[in-house]
This record gives sequence, structure tokens and C-alpha cells, in this order.
Amino acid sequence: MAKISSRTRRKMDSKIWNMLGDRAKEMTTFHPIEISNTVWAFAKIRFQAPELFDHLANEAIARVDSFNSRDISNMLWSYATLGHYPSPKLFDAAAGAIIEKLDEFNSQDISNTLWSYATVGHSSPELFEAAAEEAIKKINSFKPQAMCNMLWSYATVSHNSPKLFDTVAEEAIMKVHAFKSQEISNMLWSYATVGHRSPELFDALAEEA
Repeated sequence: MAKISSRTRRKMDSKIWNMLGDRAKEMTTFHPIEISNTVWAFAKIRFQAPELFDHLANEAIARVDSFNSRDISNMLWSYATLGHYPSPKLFDAAAGAIIEKLDEFNSQDISNTLWSYATVGHSSPELFEAAAEEAIKKINSFKPQAMCNMLWSYATVSHNSPKLFDTVAEEAIMKVHAFKSQEISNMLWSYATVGHRSPELFDALAEEA
């Protein structure tokens, strides 16, 4: 059997994903989990499908209140990962829905959601304030990467939350041995960028680095 070159395989894969995207655009009804899973699949393999993502953004806006925490978090992560920012409407609509059900979000959902807003450059002060309060309640469940990504998000959108940064500092010191070098670097950058002093944390991270 003749071998298929990697270049030919990429063309075949591209054709298949384009066909799937075209078929999805023809569908008139999407449930929230279907929207989330579809955009997540395209984002996971880094396959751009602008028309499909625009179409699904409109579908998501119409059903945003029906999304659960994981589905809305994964959907926003997918748009941010592919750098697809159709309009402020999707992220504005999602922010309102998220604030209403933040108690359902786990630490990873909170981190991914904030990362998505910061990555596309969408400001939502109300969401970031509400998320800070929820993150503080659940800080014990945050892993180092989730903590770092969350603080990076606050620093990137220039939103300082002193109580959150203090709470994270206390938790990070206790988990300092679990931090990777990139996570240490990102956390130090976040504190420095928002101008939040935490000598104890900086000492602990410096020793770990």
C-alpha cells in the first residue's frame, strides 16, 4: 500500500474539517453542549473556521442562559485559543450569564474563563470582580497553573484585586514546591504588573526558582 505523505494527509484533514464546518453551518438548532463541543474540537486541533465560529456565536448568544459552567468556559476558551473575536456581544452576553452562576464554576472553569477574556482583550470589570470573590472561596482547590493563569488574566486587563492577590499569595506559598519555572515567572510578572507587593511570596518563589 502506498504511503500517504504528511502534506497530503494535512490536505485531506483540512478538507474533512471544512466539510464538517460547512455541514454544521447548515444546522438550524444547536444545544449549548453541542456549540461548546463543536468549537472546542476545532480549537483543540487549531483549525480556523471563521464563518462557523461567527454562526455559532450568534447561536450561543441566543441560548447563553442555558449553558452550564463547563460548556460556557470551554466555549470561550475555544474562541480565545483560535484568536477569534467575532464581536463584543458574545463575551458581553456570556459575562452576564457567568456572574449569575459563578457558584457552579470550579477552579479550572474560573481560570479558563478569565484567561479567555484577557486573551481576546475583552474588558469586563463586573465579571472580574465577581470571579475574584468566588476564587477566594475556592482557593484551596486551585492548582499552580490555574492560579497563575488567573492572576495573569487580572494583570493583562489591568484589573487589580488586592484581596485576591493576597489570598493567592498565601495559597501559593503553601504549594510553592509544586510550581514549575514558567509558573513562577508568570506569577511574579502578574504581581509586578499590577504593582501588588507580597515580599513573603517573592521570597518563597525566589528560593524555589
